[in-house]
Amino acid sequence: MRIGGLQHSSLIDYPGEVSAVIFTVGCNFRCPYCHNPELVFESPEREWTQEEVFDFLRKRRGVLPAVTVTGGEPTVHEDLPGFLRRMKTLGFRVKLDTNGTNPAMLRALIAEGLVDYVAMDIKAPLEKYAQVTASPVTVEAIRESTALLRRGLVAYEFRTTIVKAQLSLADLEHIGREIAGARRYYLQPFNPAKTLHPSFHSLFSYTKEELLAAAARLNRYVEHCELRA
Repeated sequence: MRIGGLQHSSLIDYPGEVSAVIFTVGCNFRCPYCHNPELVFESPEREWTQEEVFDFLRKRRGVLPAVTVTGGEPTVHEDLPGFLRRMKTLGFRVKLDTNGTNPAMLRALIAEGLVDYVAMDIKAPLEKYAQVTASPVTVEAIRESTALLRRGLVAYEFRTTIVKAQLSLADLEHIGREIAGARRYYLQPFNPAKTLHPSFHSLFSYTKEELLAAAARLNRYVEHCELRA
């Protein structure tokens, strides 16, 4: 497990909880709008050992209730289950951020009770996944992960970061149909301040009003859809 970041406290990463945030190094996607390019390119300014992370967490027991594990893409690490198992032993609630490309690991983590909340990024309609992520994609894995989460075995959300040049409003409707019945779906406007591909610095999302209208339409397919600014 390579760890490229440790944020001691966050009020926004775990819904309803204060959490530490752990950033893993490495990702199997190359989304050009990614705001953590140093983790994708595996070149963070520094890395933390697992023992450094757990030394911090032990000191925060009883004060900090939760930990968010994000990336990069955490499920590319085969030792992720053991890492989360140690967190649960310390009594922390665990949220996992994932792109859904490893449904077998996701299923195992849920079955063992190693995650309490899962946030899965929906990058695009399935037919546009390779284009939007700039990566080869097994769309059946994405479909399997979304179906697994929709079973409701663990608290979850789906979310999409929206670059206007990549996703049309019709694409968002297509996503809504593909995840129909989901409990929570969040639309996130793209922020060009920091991106993996330099050309995306000059791109933008839809207006707030357009995204609010899109969220309203998507509530036909999911239980709750809203704009997350």
